[in-house]
Amino acid sequence: MNGVHDMGGMHGLGSVEPEPDEPVFHHDWERRAFALTIAAGAGRWNLDMSRHARERIPPAAYLQSSYYEKWIWGTERLLLELGYVTAPELASGKAAGRDPGAKAISPEEVRAALRNRRAARMDEPPTPPRFKPGDRVRTKNLHPTGHTRLPRYARDKQGVVERHHGAFIFPDAHAASGRKIASRCYCVRFEGRELWGADAGPRDAIYVDLFEDYLEPA
Repeated sequence: MNGVHDMGGMHGLGSVEPEPDEPVFHHDWERRAFALTIAAGAGRWNLDMSRHARERIPPAAYLQSSYYEKWIWGTERLLLELGYVTAPELASGKAAGRDPGAKAISPEEVRAALRNRRAARMDEPPTPPRFKPGDRVRTKNLHPTGHTRLPRYARDKQGVVERHHGAFIFPDAHAASGRKIASRCYCVRFEGRELWGADAGPRDAIYVDLFEDYLEPA
């Protein structure tokens, strides 16, 4: 979707300044926010739905919020929209009753979920890949209202396929409906000047992993 979260290439936000020796969590509440999000979402929503919830934060609030404040906002929205809590419960911080169908997950189940690095990979479709390394491709000029992994700065741009990664869950559909639809993913190389214009360095290049649904022959 087009939103404030898609910051790549936007002017006026300054450069990225990595924090030396950055800790995993800066405060104890961030640790709790991470655990709460993972525990609350298990079996209730998927990773792409969680990302899309954070993308829907109002722009001013998004820019003023820290990383884990965004996580809390998204978790609250999903719990509310999917009917697991009510607005008065969120406002008060107290449950009005207990859902007899609710199931708590164990710490072991959380650890297993975090270690599952192949959860998004799927079997390849029976049809052959549409593209191969060396093919010139152009990204589609998409402006979806829902979640997408095609960044704004890379839309309607020409590049060259470097690698075929195989098939993965297509995040756009996964966020919208929860359906696990297989889509092939490619590593595409873009010249810096194709993305940023003549002011980019002549040797600059960006590699972006993109789903087949975003690409067409150049």
